[in-house]
Amino acid sequence: WSSDVCSSDLLGFIFQDFNLLDTLTGFENIALALTIQMRNPKEIEDLIKNVAAMLEINDVLTKYPYQMSGGQKQRVASARAIVTSPSLILADEPTGALDSKSSRLLLESFEKLNKEQEATILMVTHDAFTASYAQRILVIKDGKMFNELIRGNSSRKEFFNKIIEVVVLLGGDVNNVF
Repeated sequence: WSSDVCSSDLLGFIFQDFNLLDTLTGFENIALALTIQMRNPKEIEDLIKNVAAMLEINDVLTKYPYQMSGGQKQRVASARAIVTSPSLILADEPTGALDSKSSRLLLESFEKLNKEQEATILMVTHDAFTASYAQRILVIKDGKMFNELIRGNSSRKEFFNKIIEVVVLLGGDVNNVF
């Protein structure tokens, strides 16, 4: 492994429990990833404005985590992960604390990163709606691979229906999927 391959700017992490620093504002939490990369302050401000607009979090940039809702914290944490345009995003239940609109905004930003910048998003989720945004799904049951789904040319709605079929095969209750 070269130092370039292991470089922290290639990875973005979205933790289920946010991992925001309580003593930093939303802006400062997002800026932290860019500051570590030693980006210039004007560039940092522009990048944060862009990602904040995309995830609709402009109103919380001056707030501290204790002043934010769970969904706002998750969107700030997501912004911190994607603001550097990483090659790989590791996301643990990234939509778990989000309402449906915020979930859609985040998932659409993942799609954009995947298509436009060829970023890989490795996401863990129990939510079929969230999973339906993926191109490939590995279904794990009892620690073993149970099934693999490839979206291919299917619409997101068609892919969602395939996911639901697998949930039924898993023994899950379709009524608990939503």
